Amino acid sequence: MASSLLRKRRSILVAARLGIIHQKGMKMKKILVLGSSGATGRLLVTELLKKNVEVVAVLRPSSNLPHGLCSQGGLQIIRTEIAELQERELAQYLQGCDGAISCLGHNLTLKGMFGHPKLLVTDAIKNICRAIDGTGTDEKFKLILLNTTGNSNRDLSEKPPLSQRIVISIIRLLLPPHLDNEKAADFLRLEIGHSHNIIEWAAVRPDTLSDNEDVTEYDIFISPTRNAIFDAAPTSRVNVANFMSRLICEDALWDQWKGKMPVIYNHS
Repeated sequence: MASSLLRKRRSILVAARLGIIHQKGMKMKKILVLGSSGATGRLLVTELLKKNVEVVAVLRPSSNLPHGLCSQGGLQIIRTEIAELQERELAQYLQGCDGAISCLGHNLTLKGMFGHPKLLVTDAIKNICRAIDGTGTDEKFKLILLNTTGNSNRDLSEKPPLSQRIVISIIRLLLPPHLDNEKAADFLRLEIGHSHNIIEWAAVRPDTLSDNEDVTEYDIFISPTRNAIFDAAPTSRVNVANFMSRLICEDALWDQWKGKMPVIYNHS
């Protein structure tokens, strides 16, 4: 019974093409985005700019954002290797930021999957938290991690189907990026927790990512409702980007999901 309550559907049906959020008297937000040139990251930058959020976009020196984005106001581009970012340098980029979002992922090459850094995402999350702690600020800071339904929220004692657990245990041993995803979320759960005096966090878990042009309706759940390996559901990247941007801009939505690992599926 308790398990079914924990897994009870918490859905948010979102109309397509949500308008710009603007509240009178609201301070303009500023957000650092890691992995901003990736397939989801560039969509996130677009969604944030639509909502009048200033964006500090961090991307690899060899990467680019679409020309239409680069010409927009409110966008600052930082080209650097994430793995080589020193804490002091990162702290400079975080100056004036209300939060950070990691859309980091490993390149789908042999070097990207099995080479160093094997804990790219985890190390980046740790560095952000250390940098924020070192600033001496007393302002609340929102930190969002793009994660996966293949990673269970152990705060809730989620019990995926046996078939999924078997496959994930194999993936964990063979593919370092999955372990990186798990460790990044575990750091937020166990080290930052729910009572940090500054940092508040959420780890967004999409299922099978797909490419759609427009925002459509989507559902948010506290835990996965499907087998992430053998019964995965599509989640469009633009919907993920829209949801994360709303977490930044909508305080009520943030209060609902902070300290949690919401699961997002396209509405069907």
